[in-house]
Amino acid sequence: MTAAATGRAAAAPAAADAPAPAKQVDVHTDGACLGNPGPGGWAALLRYRGRERELAGGEPLTTNNRMELMAAIVALETLSEACDVTLHTDSQYVRQGITEWLPNWLRRNWKTAGGAPVKNRDLWERLHAASARHRIRWRWVKGHSGDPDNERVDQLARTQAIKFKETTRA
Repeated sequence: MTAAATGRAAAAPAAADAPAPAKQVDVHTDGACLGNPGPGGWAALLRYRGRERELAGGEPLTTNNRMELMAAIVALETLSEACDVTLHTDSQYVRQGITEWLPNWLRRNWKTAGGAPVKNRDLWERLHAASARHRIRWRWVKGHSGDPDNERVDQLARTQAIKFKETTRA
């Protein structure tokens, strides 16, 4: 029985030169700051086919929003090829910024609706560039709500912030 006879659509034949499906990568990110501004840390967990890679870093004087952005930036920049990414963040600033606000900022030459310069423009530009080659689903997860991967990157980010706090005292 043909597809037409059953009422189902026939599958299109695969093109010989069709690109292979992109790698599916699951990413969890978080940023932390001890004081705002203050010493901060960021962390990302990348998961692909059961393998995991942790990334973490920080700065001696920064803000929580900059650390949230850095976590997403470094995670995406680390991927060596175009991927299908599901990026989990507890930062509405990052999720809304990249999915809702960025197109308007670009149209207004990096100005907010009120005409003020966009804060953290350097990092937004970097995140925009890092996002361009990937297909990304931005997922918000409630922070400190028991999500094991969010708790894990939160702890890694806090550890980095503490490390930078201790080095600034020395």
